[in-house]
Amino acid sequence: MIDALNDDTPRAATPAADPPSPVSPLRPAAGPAAVPRDTLRDALGLYLELHAHPELSGAEVRTAGRLAARLEGDGASVTRGVGGHGVVGVLRNGAGPALMLRAELDALPVGERTGLAYASTVPGTMHACGHDLHLASAAGAFALLARERDSWSGTVLVVGQPAEETLEGAEAMLADGLYERFGVPDVVLAQHTAPMPAGILAHGRGPMMAASAALEVVVHGYGGHAGTPQLTVDPVVTAAATVMRLQTVVSRETAPSDQVVLTVGSLRAGRRGNVVPDSAELSVTVRAATDHALERALSAAERIVRAECAASGCPRDPDITLVSRAPALLPDPAVTASVRAAHEREFGPHRVVDWPGSMATEDFPRFAVGGVRTAYWMVGTASPSQWRAARSGGRPVPPNHSAEFAPDARTALPAGIAAMATAARQLFKETR
Repeated sequence: MIDALNDDTPRAATPAADPPSPVSPLRPAAGPAAVPRDTLRDALGLYLELHAHPELSGAEVRTAGRLAARLEGDGASVTRGVGGHGVVGVLRNGAGPALMLRAELDALPVGERTGLAYASTVPGTMHACGHDLHLASAAGAFALLARERDSWSGTVLVVGQPAEETLEGAEAMLADGLYERFGVPDVVLAQHTAPMPAGILAHGRGPMMAASAALEVVVHGYGGHAGTPQLTVDPVVTAAATVMRLQTVVSRETAPSDQVVLTVGSLRAGRRGNVVPDSAELSVTVRAATDHALERALSAAERIVRAECAASGCPRDPDITLVSRAPALLPDPAVTASVRAAHEREFGPHRVVDWPGSMATEDFPRFAVGGVRTAYWMVGTASPSQWRAARSGGRPVPPNHSAEFAPDARTALPAGIAAMATAARQLFKETR
């Protein structure tokens, strides 16, 4: 498996076209600690297998099993089926703090177009957000900590969380007694792939990701013949007017200083051009940099939906269902500063940069309850050739959720392993 990191197997680019890797395949940073060859080999094997066999939110049976087996092999006591297909691995090593390393199990309903030798074998499904790399990195970091137990004291929990893409998994695991059953961690650590050069880490100084909410809306009309529109209440027209008016939530109801994004990602109605349907359905996502701005935008969106239905004379009020919601991601400032300093020492200051924040969202903030502190950072995935081409005015690096998203495993995986292990070592040392 190690040889695969040095040829063209895990990436679409031709190796001869690449400049020297910004980070050595077997040493993720310029610092003193390398990822041992056997640890990297095992983590790469897990990564390649997970990427080839992705599973959607709520169906992560195989993925959970593979992670559980790897953690057990490295000495963890493993519990399966927490909050769905969630996995919790525990390694107790004397008195000391409890650190939780969290990674996600689920993939996305996206058909892969990377051309990789280990591309998804599941039609219409791929790891387009890097969760496979998160899992392999967490497993690799755990293996490192397990083999160096004489250098730290405390408890490590590795959590494989299901259903992150639907923003349901973290809450489900907590509701299933994650903290009551396995202990409340002092700090929860997580990282996420990003379209930066592989081997680069990024920390935020404010919100890392946005608060978000997803709505499902059903507009009720009165169907009939397309030739007698006067006898109908057309929900398609109402839905179209609603989509247009919803754009004013950002342009006219949000302060320019606030960051808010509203997207109608789906409009579904009818089946034939000569039939006015009885209903239309909208899928709406609202994102904001703060929870307060999100609440204002949600209230405005609901008001507009109801008003447009009333203006159209719809026979009944619309159905508006809050499908999911997640708070803004605000890691603990003190823990973040400590982890960032450790990353700078390990990787070199030039490989640790500022993260400007993102309107992406995730449910990791749910774990910050009852005084639990968190740290979160981004891990670059772009190969040298991808980054060089993008910087030269060529095609942008394929971002997360793209069908062409393809982390450069040669550099991104060892960096992810080292970043997580380095953070854990630092926090164990500080709280002895």
